[in-house]
Amino acid sequence: MPAETPHDGGQREEVGTLADSARQPAGEVAALDPVTDIAAREREAGVDALFPFGRPGRPLTRSHPFIFGFYGALGVLAAYMLVKAVTDARQVIVLIVVALFLAVGLNPAVEALTRLGVSRRWGVLIVFLCLVGFFVGFGFAIVPPLTEQITAFINNLSSGNGYLEQLAHNPKLQDWDHRYHLLERAQTAVQSKDLGKQAANGILGVGQVVISGVFSTFTVLILTLYFLGSLPNITGFMYRLAPRSRRARVALLGDEILSRIGGYVAGNVLISVIAGIVAYIYLLIVNVPYAIALAMLVAITDLIPLIGATIGAVLVTAIAFFSGFWIGIATAIFFLIYQQVENYLVQPRVMKRSVDVQPAVTIIAALLGGALLGVIGALLAIPTAAAVALILREVVMPRQESS
Repeated sequence: MPAETPHDGGQREEVGTLADSARQPAGEVAALDPVTDIAAREREAGVDALFPFGRPGRPLTRSHPFIFGFYGALGVLAAYMLVKAVTDARQVIVLIVVALFLAVGLNPAVEALTRLGVSRRWGVLIVFLCLVGFFVGFGFAIVPPLTEQITAFINNLSSGNGYLEQLAHNPKLQDWDHRYHLLERAQTAVQSKDLGKQAANGILGVGQVVISGVFSTFTVLILTLYFLGSLPNITGFMYRLAPRSRRARVALLGDEILSRIGGYVAGNVLISVIAGIVAYIYLLIVNVPYAIALAMLVAITDLIPLIGATIGAVLVTAIAFFSGFWIGIATAIFFLIYQQVENYLVQPRVMKRSVDVQPAVTIIAALLGGALLGVIGALLAIPTAAAVALILREVVMPRQESS
Protein backbone atom coordinates (compact mmCIF):
# COMPACT_ATOMS: atom_id res chain seq x y z
CA MET A 1 0.00 0.00 0.00
CA PRO A 2 1.34 3.48 -0.72
CA ALA A 3 2.44 5.63 2.17
CA GLU A 4 0.13 8.34 3.34
CA THR A 5 1.29 11.88 2.73
CA PRO A 6 1.12 14.43 5.51
CA HIS A 7 -1.48 16.32 3.54
CA ASP A 8 -3.73 13.30 3.31
CA GLY A 9 -3.29 12.71 7.01
CA GLY A 10 -4.36 16.24 7.76
CA GLN A 11 -7.47 15.85 5.66
CA ARG A 12 -8.32 12.56 7.34
CA GLU A 13 -7.69 14.13 10.75
CA GLU A 14 -10.02 17.03 9.90
CA VAL A 15 -12.68 14.67 8.60
CA GLY A 16 -12.33 12.60 11.72
CA THR A 17 -12.69 15.68 13.91
CA LEU A 18 -15.87 16.70 12.08
CA ALA A 19 -17.21 13.18 12.38
CA ASP A 20 -16.40 13.10 16.10
CA SER A 21 -18.11 16.46 16.58
CA ALA A 22 -21.13 15.09 14.76
CA ARG A 23 -21.22 12.18 17.20
CA GLN A 24 -20.99 14.53 20.23
CA PRO A 25 -23.97 14.93 22.46
CA ALA A 26 -26.35 17.82 21.85
CA GLY A 27 -24.98 19.82 24.78
CA GLU A 28 -21.43 19.76 23.39
CA VAL A 29 -22.61 20.76 19.89
CA ALA A 30 -24.40 23.75 21.38
CA ALA A 31 -21.11 24.82 22.95
CA LEU A 32 -19.68 25.33 19.43
CA ASP A 33 -22.49 27.78 18.47
CA PRO A 34 -20.87 31.18 17.57
CA VAL A 35 -23.68 32.96 19.37
CA THR A 36 -22.68 31.45 22.72
CA ASP A 37 -19.04 30.43 22.14
CA ILE A 38 -16.49 33.23 21.54
CA ALA A 39 -13.80 30.90 20.18
CA ALA A 40 -16.20 29.45 17.65
CA ARG A 41 -17.32 32.94 16.76
CA GLU A 42 -13.76 34.13 16.05
CA ARG A 43 -12.89 30.97 14.17
CA GLU A 44 -15.90 31.11 11.87
CA ALA A 45 -15.52 34.87 11.31
CA GLY A 46 -11.85 34.42 10.30
CA VAL A 47 -10.38 36.73 12.94
CA ASP A 48 -6.68 37.46 12.49
CA ALA A 49 -4.26 40.36 12.89
CA LEU A 50 -5.45 42.04 9.70
CA PHE A 51 -9.16 41.63 10.38
CA PRO A 52 -9.73 41.78 14.15
CA PHE A 53 -13.49 41.64 13.68
CA GLY A 54 -13.55 39.01 10.98
CA ARG A 55 -13.30 39.08 7.22
CA PRO A 56 -16.03 41.10 5.50
CA GLY A 57 -18.56 39.22 3.44
CA ARG A 58 -19.37 39.71 -0.20
CA PRO A 59 -21.06 43.09 -0.88
CA LEU A 60 -24.69 43.21 -1.95
CA THR A 61 -25.03 43.66 -5.70
CA ARG A 62 -27.42 46.17 -7.28
CA SER A 63 -29.56 43.30 -8.46
CA HIS A 64 -30.17 42.23 -4.87
CA PRO A 65 -33.89 42.62 -4.03
CA PHE A 66 -33.15 44.76 -0.98
CA ILE A 67 -30.87 47.18 -2.88
CA PHE A 68 -33.28 47.36 -5.83
CA GLY A 69 -36.26 48.02 -3.57
CA PHE A 70 -34.38 50.62 -1.53
CA TYR A 71 -33.23 52.61 -4.56
CA GLY A 72 -36.66 52.30 -6.14
CA ALA A 73 -38.43 53.60 -3.03
CA LEU A 74 -35.86 56.38 -2.68
CA GLY A 75 -36.38 57.43 -6.30
CA VAL A 76 -40.17 57.49 -5.92
CA LEU A 77 -39.88 59.56 -2.72
CA ALA A 78 -37.48 62.03 -4.35
CA ALA A 79 -39.74 62.38 -7.40
CA TYR A 80 -42.80 62.97 -5.20
CA MET A 81 -41.01 65.60 -3.12
CA LEU A 82 -39.75 67.33 -6.28
CA VAL A 83 -43.22 67.44 -7.84
CA LYS A 84 -44.73 68.70 -4.57
CA ALA A 85 -42.07 71.40 -4.25
CA VAL A 86 -42.64 72.57 -7.83
CA THR A 87 -46.40 72.57 -7.30
CA ASP A 88 -46.14 74.58 -4.08
CA ALA A 89 -43.76 77.08 -5.68
CA ARG A 90 -45.66 77.26 -8.96
CA GLN A 91 -46.60 80.91 -8.63
CA VAL A 92 -43.03 81.96 -7.82
CA ILE A 93 -41.65 79.87 -10.70
CA VAL A 94 -44.11 81.50 -13.10
CA LEU A 95 -42.99 84.98 -11.96
CA ILE A 96 -39.34 84.02 -12.45
CA VAL A 97 -40.01 82.61 -15.92
CA VAL A 98 -41.99 85.72 -16.93
CA ALA A 99 -39.22 88.02 -15.66
CA LEU A 100 -36.56 86.01 -17.50
CA PHE A 101 -38.69 86.06 -20.65
CA LEU A 102 -39.05 89.85 -20.43
CA ALA A 103 -35.31 90.23 -19.81
CA VAL A 104 -34.48 88.15 -22.89
CA GLY A 105 -37.03 90.11 -24.92
CA LEU A 106 -35.66 93.48 -23.80
CA ASN A 107 -32.02 92.48 -24.24
CA PRO A 108 -31.93 93.37 -27.99
CA ALA A 109 -32.90 96.95 -27.10
CA VAL A 110 -30.08 97.09 -24.54
CA GLU A 111 -27.60 95.71 -27.07
CA ALA A 112 -28.76 98.29 -29.63
CA LEU A 113 -27.99 101.05 -27.14
CA THR A 114 -24.57 99.55 -26.38
CA ARG A 115 -23.75 99.56 -30.10
CA LEU A 116 -24.51 103.29 -30.08
CA GLY A 117 -21.83 103.80 -27.42
CA VAL A 118 -23.99 103.63 -24.27
CA SER A 119 -22.63 101.43 -21.48
CA ARG A 120 -24.64 98.33 -20.68
CA ARG A 121 -25.50 99.61 -17.20
CA TRP A 122 -27.04 102.80 -18.57
CA GLY A 123 -28.68 100.88 -21.40
CA VAL A 124 -30.36 98.55 -18.91
CA LEU A 125 -31.53 101.54 -16.86
CA ILE A 126 -32.97 103.35 -19.90
CA VAL A 127 -34.86 100.29 -21.17
CA PHE A 128 -36.17 99.47 -17.70
CA LEU A 129 -37.39 103.04 -17.15
CA CYS A 130 -39.22 102.87 -20.47
CA LEU A 131 -40.90 99.65 -19.34
CA VAL A 132 -41.94 101.17 -16.02
CA GLY A 133 -43.12 104.31 -17.81
CA PHE A 134 -45.38 102.20 -20.01
CA PHE A 135 -47.08 100.61 -16.99
CA VAL A 136 -47.41 103.97 -15.24
CA GLY A 137 -48.81 105.60 -18.37
CA PHE A 138 -51.33 102.82 -18.78
CA GLY A 139 -52.43 103.29 -15.19
CA PHE A 140 -52.87 107.03 -15.58
CA ALA A 141 -54.78 106.49 -18.84
CA ILE A 142 -57.15 103.87 -17.43
CA VAL A 143 -57.79 104.87 -13.81
CA PRO A 144 -59.20 108.45 -14.28
CA PRO A 145 -61.85 107.54 -16.89
CA LEU A 146 -62.75 104.39 -15.00
CA THR A 147 -63.21 106.37 -11.78
CA GLU A 148 -65.23 108.99 -13.61
CA GLN A 149 -67.52 106.40 -15.16
CA ILE A 150 -68.11 104.64 -11.82
CA THR A 151 -68.86 107.98 -10.11
CA ALA A 152 -71.28 108.97 -12.84
CA PHE A 153 -73.02 105.60 -12.60
CA ILE A 154 -73.45 105.92 -8.82
CA ASN A 155 -74.73 109.49 -9.14
CA ASN A 156 -77.20 108.37 -11.78
CA LEU A 157 -78.47 105.68 -9.46
CA SER A 158 -79.08 108.10 -6.60
CA SER A 159 -80.47 111.01 -8.65
CA GLY A 160 -84.15 111.82 -8.88
CA ASN A 161 -84.46 110.81 -12.52
CA GLY A 162 -81.87 108.08 -12.48
CA TYR A 163 -81.85 104.40 -13.35
CA LEU A 164 -83.80 103.30 -10.26
CA GLU A 165 -86.49 105.92 -10.78
CA GLN A 166 -86.88 104.93 -14.41
CA LEU A 167 -87.13 101.27 -13.47
CA ALA A 168 -89.72 102.00 -10.80
CA HIS A 169 -92.02 103.72 -13.35
CA ASN A 170 -91.49 101.14 -16.04
CA PRO A 171 -94.89 99.55 -16.88
CA LYS A 172 -93.42 96.14 -17.63
CA LEU A 173 -91.51 96.08 -14.36
CA GLN A 174 -94.60 97.19 -12.45
CA ASP A 175 -96.55 94.31 -14.00
CA TRP A 176 -93.83 91.82 -13.00
CA ASP A 177 -93.78 93.24 -9.48
CA HIS A 178 -97.56 92.84 -9.23
CA ARG A 179 -97.26 89.19 -10.31
CA TYR A 180 -94.09 88.02 -8.60
CA HIS A 181 -93.53 90.63 -5.81
CA LEU A 182 -90.05 91.44 -7.08
CA LEU A 183 -89.57 94.62 -5.04
CA GLU A 184 -90.61 92.87 -1.84
CA ARG A 185 -88.14 90.04 -2.49
CA ALA A 186 -85.42 92.50 -3.38
CA GLN A 187 -86.01 94.44 -0.16
CA THR A 188 -85.90 91.23 1.88
CA ALA A 189 -82.66 90.23 0.20
CA VAL A 190 -81.09 93.63 0.84
CA GLN A 191 -82.06 93.57 4.51
CA SER A 192 -80.75 90.04 5.10
CA LYS A 193 -77.50 89.53 7.00
CA ASP A 194 -76.14 87.08 4.44
CA LEU A 195 -76.06 89.78 1.77
CA GLY A 196 -73.86 92.02 3.90
CA LYS A 197 -71.58 89.13 4.74
CA GLN A 198 -71.28 88.12 1.09
CA ALA A 199 -70.64 91.71 0.06
CA ALA A 200 -67.91 92.04 2.70
CA ASN A 201 -66.33 88.79 1.56
CA GLY A 202 -66.50 89.95 -2.04
CA ILE A 203 -64.84 93.27 -1.23
CA LEU A 204 -62.16 91.44 0.75
CA GLY A 205 -61.57 89.05 -2.14
CA VAL A 206 -61.24 91.90 -4.64
CA GLY A 207 -58.79 93.63 -2.30
CA GLN A 208 -56.68 90.50 -2.05
CA VAL A 209 -56.64 90.11 -5.82
CA VAL A 210 -55.57 93.74 -6.29
CA ILE A 211 -52.81 93.48 -3.67
CA SER A 212 -51.60 90.19 -5.13
CA GLY A 213 -51.53 91.68 -8.63
CA VAL A 214 -49.57 94.74 -7.50
CA PHE A 215 -47.08 92.54 -5.61
CA SER A 216 -46.65 90.21 -8.58
CA THR A 217 -46.11 93.12 -10.96
CA PHE A 218 -43.55 94.70 -8.64
CA THR A 219 -41.76 91.35 -8.25
CA VAL A 220 -41.63 90.79 -12.01
CA LEU A 221 -40.23 94.27 -12.59
CA ILE A 222 -37.48 93.85 -9.99
CA LEU A 223 -36.54 90.38 -11.27
CA THR A 224 -36.53 91.69 -14.84
CA LEU A 225 -34.09 94.43 -13.83
CA TYR A 226 -31.74 91.92 -12.19
CA PHE A 227 -31.95 89.42 -15.06
CA LEU A 228 -31.46 92.13 -17.67
CA GLY A 229 -28.38 93.46 -15.91
CA SER A 230 -26.75 90.04 -15.42
CA LEU A 231 -27.99 88.25 -18.56
CA PRO A 232 -24.47 87.81 -20.06
CA ASN A 233 -23.25 86.23 -16.82
CA ILE A 234 -26.31 83.95 -16.66
CA THR A 235 -25.89 82.74 -20.23
CA GLY A 236 -22.15 82.25 -19.73
CA PHE A 237 -22.77 80.14 -16.63
CA MET A 238 -25.34 78.00 -18.46
CA TYR A 239 -22.98 77.48 -21.40
CA ARG A 240 -20.20 76.29 -19.06
CA LEU A 241 -22.44 73.47 -17.88
CA ALA A 242 -22.01 71.85 -21.30
CA PRO A 243 -18.95 69.62 -22.00
CA ARG A 244 -15.92 71.49 -23.29
CA SER A 245 -15.99 69.66 -26.63
CA ARG A 246 -19.58 70.78 -27.32
CA ARG A 247 -19.58 74.15 -25.57
CA ALA A 248 -19.08 76.24 -28.72
CA ARG A 249 -22.02 74.62 -30.53
CA VAL A 250 -24.22 74.89 -27.42
CA ALA A 251 -23.33 78.59 -27.17
CA LEU A 252 -24.23 79.19 -30.82
CA LEU A 253 -27.56 77.40 -30.47
CA GLY A 254 -28.28 79.24 -27.19
CA ASP A 255 -27.52 82.62 -28.75
CA GLU A 256 -29.84 81.80 -31.65
CA ILE A 257 -32.64 80.80 -29.26
CA LEU A 258 -32.22 84.00 -27.24
CA SER A 259 -32.17 86.01 -30.46
CA ARG A 260 -35.42 84.43 -31.62
CA ILE A 261 -37.11 85.04 -28.28
CA GLY A 262 -35.98 88.66 -28.33
CA GLY A 263 -37.16 89.03 -31.92
CA TYR A 264 -40.53 87.55 -31.05
CA VAL A 265 -41.02 89.91 -28.11
CA ALA A 266 -39.91 92.93 -30.14
CA GLY A 267 -42.12 91.94 -33.08
CA ASN A 268 -45.13 91.29 -30.87
CA VAL A 269 -44.70 94.64 -29.14
CA LEU A 270 -44.37 96.39 -32.52
CA ILE A 271 -47.58 94.77 -33.80
CA SER A 272 -49.41 95.80 -30.61
CA VAL A 273 -48.15 99.37 -30.88
CA ILE A 274 -49.36 99.57 -34.48
CA ALA A 275 -52.76 98.23 -33.43
CA GLY A 276 -53.00 100.77 -30.61
CA ILE A 277 -52.04 103.70 -32.85
CA VAL A 278 -54.50 102.74 -35.58
CA ALA A 279 -57.28 102.23 -33.00
CA TYR A 280 -56.49 105.61 -31.41
CA ILE A 281 -56.71 107.42 -34.76
CA TYR A 282 -60.04 105.75 -35.56
CA LEU A 283 -61.53 106.48 -32.12
CA LEU A 284 -60.54 110.13 -32.46
CA ILE A 285 -62.22 110.33 -35.87
CA VAL A 286 -65.53 108.87 -34.64
CA ASN A 287 -65.27 110.90 -31.41
CA VAL A 288 -65.46 107.99 -28.93
CA PRO A 289 -64.63 109.17 -25.36
CA TYR A 290 -61.39 108.10 -23.67
CA ALA A 291 -59.66 107.24 -26.93
CA ILE A 292 -56.20 106.96 -25.31
CA ALA A 293 -57.34 104.49 -22.66
CA LEU A 294 -59.22 102.37 -25.19
CA ALA A 295 -56.28 102.40 -27.62
CA MET A 296 -53.92 101.22 -24.84
CA LEU A 297 -56.42 98.49 -23.99
CA VAL A 298 -56.33 97.35 -27.62
CA ALA A 299 -52.52 97.38 -27.62
CA ILE A 300 -52.22 95.34 -24.42
CA THR A 301 -54.80 92.72 -25.36
CA ASP A 302 -53.19 92.41 -28.80
CA LEU A 303 -50.12 90.94 -27.06
CA ILE A 304 -52.13 87.78 -26.29
CA PRO A 305 -51.79 85.26 -29.14
CA LEU A 306 -54.83 84.09 -31.12
CA ILE A 307 -57.63 85.67 -29.06
CA GLY A 308 -56.08 88.88 -27.72
CA ALA A 309 -57.01 91.08 -30.68
CA THR A 310 -60.58 89.76 -30.64
CA ILE A 311 -60.94 90.46 -26.91
CA GLY A 312 -59.76 94.05 -27.31
CA ALA A 313 -62.02 94.60 -30.33
CA VAL A 314 -65.10 93.25 -28.52
CA LEU A 315 -64.48 95.41 -25.44
CA VAL A 316 -63.90 98.62 -27.39
CA THR A 317 -66.88 97.93 -29.68
CA ALA A 318 -69.16 97.40 -26.67
CA ILE A 319 -68.02 100.72 -25.22
CA ALA A 320 -68.47 102.45 -28.59
CA PHE A 321 -72.17 101.46 -28.63
CA PHE A 322 -72.69 103.88 -25.70
CA SER A 323 -71.74 106.70 -28.06
CA GLY A 324 -74.33 105.64 -30.63
CA PHE A 325 -75.69 102.60 -32.36
CA TRP A 326 -74.15 103.35 -35.75
CA ILE A 327 -70.83 104.24 -34.15
CA GLY A 328 -70.82 100.81 -32.54
CA ILE A 329 -71.59 99.13 -35.88
CA ALA A 330 -68.84 101.13 -37.60
CA THR A 331 -66.37 100.20 -34.83
CA ALA A 332 -67.16 96.50 -35.23
CA ILE A 333 -66.60 96.75 -39.01
CA PHE A 334 -63.36 98.67 -38.46
CA PHE A 335 -61.88 96.06 -36.13
CA LEU A 336 -63.03 93.23 -38.39
CA ILE A 337 -61.19 94.76 -41.35
CA TYR A 338 -58.11 95.69 -39.33
CA GLN A 339 -57.71 92.19 -37.91
CA GLN A 340 -57.59 90.78 -41.44
CA VAL A 341 -54.96 93.36 -42.39
CA GLU A 342 -52.93 92.55 -39.27
CA ASN A 343 -53.16 88.78 -39.76
CA TYR A 344 -52.27 88.72 -43.45
CA LEU A 345 -50.07 91.80 -43.96
CA VAL A 346 -48.58 93.20 -40.76
CA GLN A 347 -47.84 90.08 -38.71
CA PRO A 348 -46.18 87.97 -41.48
CA ARG A 349 -43.85 90.85 -42.42
CA VAL A 350 -42.84 91.54 -38.81
CA MET A 351 -42.51 87.94 -37.64
CA LYS A 352 -40.89 86.31 -40.68
CA ARG A 353 -37.36 86.89 -39.35
CA SER A 354 -37.99 86.41 -35.63
CA VAL A 355 -39.63 83.00 -35.21
CA ASP A 356 -39.53 80.20 -37.75
CA VAL A 357 -42.56 78.15 -36.72
CA GLN A 358 -45.30 76.66 -38.87
CA PRO A 359 -48.75 78.26 -38.38
CA ALA A 360 -50.28 74.99 -37.19
CA VAL A 361 -47.51 74.55 -34.61
CA THR A 362 -48.06 78.14 -33.47
CA ILE A 363 -51.77 77.55 -32.90
CA ILE A 364 -51.21 74.24 -31.10
CA ALA A 365 -48.47 75.72 -28.90
CA ALA A 366 -50.62 78.71 -27.96
CA LEU A 367 -53.57 76.44 -27.10
CA LEU A 368 -51.44 74.13 -24.96
CA GLY A 369 -49.71 77.03 -23.23
CA GLY A 370 -53.02 78.71 -22.49
CA ALA A 371 -54.45 75.48 -21.07
CA LEU A 372 -51.42 75.00 -18.78
CA LEU A 373 -50.66 78.54 -17.57
CA GLY A 374 -53.43 80.74 -18.94
CA VAL A 375 -52.49 83.99 -20.67
CA ILE A 376 -48.86 83.74 -19.54
CA GLY A 377 -48.59 80.25 -20.99
CA ALA A 378 -49.99 81.44 -24.32
CA LEU A 379 -47.42 84.25 -24.41
CA LEU A 380 -44.51 81.90 -23.66
CA ALA A 381 -45.67 79.05 -25.89
CA ILE A 382 -44.71 80.44 -29.31
CA PRO A 383 -41.04 81.31 -28.58
CA THR A 384 -40.75 78.01 -26.71
CA ALA A 385 -42.03 76.19 -29.78
CA ALA A 386 -39.50 78.10 -31.91
CA ALA A 387 -36.66 77.01 -29.58
CA VAL A 388 -37.81 73.37 -29.63
CA ALA A 389 -38.07 73.45 -33.44
CA LEU A 390 -34.51 74.81 -33.68
CA ILE A 391 -33.14 72.08 -31.39
CA LEU A 392 -34.97 69.37 -33.33
CA ARG A 393 -33.68 70.64 -36.66
CA GLU A 394 -30.08 71.23 -35.60
CA VAL A 395 -29.50 68.45 -33.05
CA VAL A 396 -32.02 65.62 -33.24
CA MET A 397 -32.48 65.31 -36.99
CA PRO A 398 -28.73 65.30 -37.92
CA ARG A 399 -28.17 62.62 -35.27
CA GLN A 400 -30.97 60.52 -36.71
CA GLU A 401 -29.52 60.89 -40.22
CA SER A 402 -26.04 59.80 -39.09
CA SER A 403 -27.24 56.76 -37.14
